[in-house]
Amino acid sequence: MDWPHDPDGEQGSEGMRKYGQAIIAKKVNEDEDFPLSRDEFVEAHGDEPIRIDYQTVVSLRDVFENVEQESFDDFVAFHKAVGRAMRESGYWFYEGAEKFVGGKNSA
Repeated sequence: MDWPHDPDGEQGSEGMRKYGQAIIAKKVNEDEDFPLSRDEFVEAHGDEPIRIDYQTVVSLRDVFENVEQESFDDFVAFHKAVGRAMRESGYWFYEGAEKFVGGKNSA
């Protein structure tokens, strides 16, 4: 796929190879962007690449397909919803992530 910028370049991963939720979190300004609309965020960043692991790059839009919450009052709520969606979609490559999907710790 032709990405709007290199997933491993300065704009994609701050000059270093960062993955998944760390890249998404850097797109949000905790002091200025909340409350945050899911749809507006996806509209602004949906086609940008998110490196999931050393082999996989998907669009932010793909990651947000399973983010059900429509708006977020703060960064913690945003971070939890994105993490939950990434685990449910199989975009969470950390060992043991499956124990958090659908469990009491996934909220």
